[in-house]
Amino acid sequence: MSKPLEGKTALVTGASRGLGRAIAQDLAERGALVAINYAANDAAANETLAAIEAKGGQAFLIRKKLGGLQAAEELAAELDEALTHRTGSSGLDILVNNAGGGPVHDLDSTTEEIFQSVLADNLGGPFYVTKALKARLRDHGRVIFMSSVGARKALPQYVVYAMAKSAVETFTRVMAQELGGRGITVNCLMPGVIASDANADIRSDPGSKKFFEDNTLLRRFGEPSDLSGVVVSLVSPKMGYVTGQIIEVSGGLFF
Repeated sequence: MSKPLEGKTALVTGASRGLGRAIAQDLAERGALVAINYAANDAAANETLAAIEAKGGQAFLIRKKLGGLQAAEELAAELDEALTHRTGSSGLDILVNNAGGGPVHDLDSTTEEIFQSVLADNLGGPFYVTKALKARLRDHGRVIFMSSVGARKALPQYVVYAMAKSAVETFTRVMAQELGGRGITVNCLMPGVIASDANADIRSDPGSKKFFEDNTLLRRFGEPSDLSGVVVSLVSPKMGYVTGQIIEVSGGLFF
């Protein structure tokens, strides 16, 4: 395989499992040095690192639960040290704000604690990480955020999650304007139901599985590679003229 990202540095948040792991592996396979951020699961993070290294890729771990400014600044300091040690520079070429998720609740069952937690995980995390790392991004770099079809569909039981992801889409457009003068592209992916631990219950239930397949134009669940493939395309050196976009990766869910 060619190495179009040789010499590039990348940070993927929430990269110990699922979609983040697939993204980190694909970037490393194409030559990038990847910082694997994760919140707590040491075993999963080490599995991701081992899988990358087994294929000759380069990566390292940064354990940090994100959501606020202090955590983002601590992550930035650790990233600076690790990148400088490995490359002689703290410059970052690719930032993938993937971490997110959280409990699903409707308005009536949403407590103040749940509200603050879901906003921190899905909006505060990417907001403060981007704020902390903006000055470290090299010109002509790439920034990618994650939304969800849940923001477009706006299902009542996803109220705070949908609000947070909608805000991420707006933040994407704002940052595309702010960073465009430096040749940095900023885009946001809107995944549908991509196979992961988070939706294993849906995929294992015959009724739920049929419902989602019947309401997806391609009649199947997505695979992690369906999403990571789009990330790889967006960070390619040949994709420097696509920015400020919300790109749906759902197989046509709920069209």
